[in-house]
Amino acid sequence: MSSHGFHVHGPHDHAVEHAVEHGTHEDTHDGNSRLTNQIAMCTAVIATVGALFSYMGGATQANAGLLKNDAAIKKTEAANQWNFYQAKSTKQSLAELARDLAAEEKRPALQTKVERYDKEKAEIKLAAEALEARARELDKQSEEQLHLHHRWAQATTALQVSIALAAIALLTRRKWLQWGMFGVAGVGVAVGGLAFAHI
Repeated sequence: MSSHGFHVHGPHDHAVEHAVEHGTHEDTHDGNSRLTNQIAMCTAVIATVGALFSYMGGATQANAGLLKNDAAIKKTEAANQWNFYQAKSTKQSLAELARDLAAEEKRPALQTKVERYDKEKAEIKLAAEALEARARELDKQSEEQLHLHHRWAQATTALQVSIALAAIALLTRRKWLQWGMFGVAGVGVAVGGLAFAHI
């Protein structure tokens, strides 16, 4: 940190300055310059792909939540319909009792009422069953989105591990770590491909 000629070194500043001053010259002599450039380029690509995967993971998680919420609303609507159905059943039972106890001349009007309640119950039952079916469908879609979210998260994690391996490979100049970075990145991209294919 520098302010009006006063300079304070952070804990890693000296190492970074040393790498900048001497690293390029050393890289040229020992052939690691190409390795450094490859790792830096691959890290940039991996980070970009990781950002896309992370976005997809967030989007699928949000979709799963919205679908689950819609399913809960449909379940509530279905429960309301079943309550309405029960109320109609009670009214129908009372109308049947009234019909059976009523004088002969009042029975046809009460029978009409019983039949009306029976018809209304059938319509309410169909509506309730349709709402329940829609709730099940929304629950299933929510679970599918949550599964995809997990896939995207796994892919993103693998790419983050790959970037960490790239940093270690740069610091240690170990070729096998570079291959490890490529391998883990390949796994991440493969898992991302599974998510993209909805598997």
